[in-house]
Formats: sequence, C-alpha cells, structure tokens
Amino acid sequence: MSAGRINPLRRLRRPEWAQQRPTWGAAKPALIDAALDRAIARDPGGWFVLAGGREIRPGRAFGRIVAGREVVAWRDAGGGLHAGPGACPHLGAALCDAPVRDGRLVCRWHGLALDGRARPGWAPFPVHDDGVLAWVRLDDVGETPTAAPVLGPRPTGATLDAVATVIGRCEPRDVLANRLDPWHGVWLHPYSFASLRVLTAPSPAADRFLVEVTFAVSRRLGVPVRAEFTCPDARTITMEIVDGEGAGSVIETHATPLRPGTDGRPRTAVIEAVVAHSDRPGFGHARHVAAALRPLIASGARRLWRDDIAYAERRYALRSRG
Repeated sequence: MSAGRINPLRRLRRPEWAQQRPTWGAAKPALIDAALDRAIARDPGGWFVLAGGREIRPGRAFGRIVAGREVVAWRDAGGGLHAGPGACPHLGAALCDAPVRDGRLVCRWHGLALDGRARPGWAPFPVHDDGVLAWVRLDDVGETPTAAPVLGPRPTGATLDAVATVIGRCEPRDVLANRLDPWHGVWLHPYSFASLRVLTAPSPAADRFLVEVTFAVSRRLGVPVRAEFTCPDARTITMEIVDGEGAGSVIETHATPLRPGTDGRPRTAVIEAVVAHSDRPGFGHARHVAAALRPLIASGARRLWRDDIAYAERRYALRSRG
C-alpha cells in the first residue's frame, strides 16, 4: 500500500489527565534557559513580523505599533507592499486609517499623498513579503540590518496557510520560553495533544528539540508525528513536522514587541503562521476551500495561545519581580 493511502489516524489509549506521567523532572529550568539564551543571541537583522500578508489588503492601510514605533503599511496598485512611519510628515496625523487611492496613501487631514518614496520628514521602511507574512525592518533598534529576514524551514510544493494573532502582557523572550518547554503540552493542552515525548533536547552542538507527538483529532483518535523545534532568530521559533502525516508542514511562532500598555507592562503580538503541506490527493481539494479552512485553522491556534499566553505572562510577572 502506498504511503499516500495509509490511514494516519490511530486509536488513542491514554490515561486520565491526573494519571499521566509527570514531566516536571525532564523540564529542567537550566536547560530551557540555556536554549533561550542561545536563541536570543541570534540577531534578527532588524526584521519584525508586522502581520499576516492577507491582513494588508488592497485599498486599505494597516497600522501597528512595532517596538514602540508607529508603522503603517499598504499595497500599491500592483499589490506591492510598502511601509513607513505612521505619522503624516505634514502635521503628524495618524496614517493607519488613511484611505489608499491609486496605490498611494492619502492623509485624511489635508490630502497629502504618499507613494512609498522618501520625502522630507518621512522615509519608507524596508519590507519583505514572503507570501504568508509581511515583515518590516527597523534600523534603529540596535540590531545589524540584513537584506532579508531569517526564515526557517518552509514546505515546498502546494501549501495551505493561515495566520493567527494574540496579544500578551509579556516580552518576546517569554513567548520563546513557552515554546522551548514542549513538556507542558499534554498537561496544559490535553484537548490538542494526546501524548508528547521529547526524544532529544537542545544543546550547543545540536540546538533543537525533537519530539514525538500525537495530535488529538477526537476523544478516541489521533495523528502521531515527529516534529523539530528550532529558533532561527531571537523572535521566532519554528515547529516542523519531519516524519509522519504532513511532513514538511511548519508552525512559525513570531513574537513582535509592541509598546507598554497603560499598566506599564510590555505588550507582545504573538503572530503564528501555520503552513500545511501533504502529498495526499485530497489535499488539493482542501486547498480549493482554503478561504473556509483558514478561519478554522487560525481559531485552533488561538485556542492554544489562550493557555500559552497565560504561561508567558506568568513567566514575565515572576521575572519582573526579580
């Protein structure tokens, strides 16, 4: 029987939640912290994920605070991505709600039009559109600017992608710390993970997690795979399925700092991209209804992050108390 016809579903035989084997002994704080320190040392080159590429739509401006800076982005008549400071160079009007006409951003206060080229008092930011995510480069954040962002593995061939965003009261390092602790999966997310076993943990020589995990699709059925977790830069962690159903598919978790809230605590946007791939013939049919599937995929990601953002926020709260 060909691999494409093997049923990926397996019957689940798992204990009650409280009867699971504890994982706290393996989740050593020193190991997680060492992996986090190595990740934070990887310079992102000034690049930040601004949003999912589809969020920046033709004819509309998109605004977000990134690392304390107002950023506005829009698309020109050909769909090309542009971004720059979010304040009009004339009298400082907010450009996040400016209409886009003929590919130009038009200020609502006095009609000043910006076409993405530099003008006195306003200069565009470098941008990168990778087909899934929109990136912006800020050259004044103390990083060494690079021509393009550091991208982790992406599947080749036909894909289906979706992007979800959750805002947390924490810093990017707390988001990475959450993902660098895979041992919490079956305890904090029993609705998604039927089992999870860490096969290899990161070290300076091989800086990755390799895990054996079974994704629950119902109370009785799951899909077992092997996945690899790596950090290509200080604000990103990628999970790639390296063996099993959907091999090559990735989940990219990007942590974009925003600005402190009124409570003085930092805010971070967790922007998670799911890029799915499969060699199964039915995957082509799924891609034909991608518009209907994307909200469902994004909803599943946000459900996980409702728990995980509480983990990251708690970690920040404890760390900020010293």
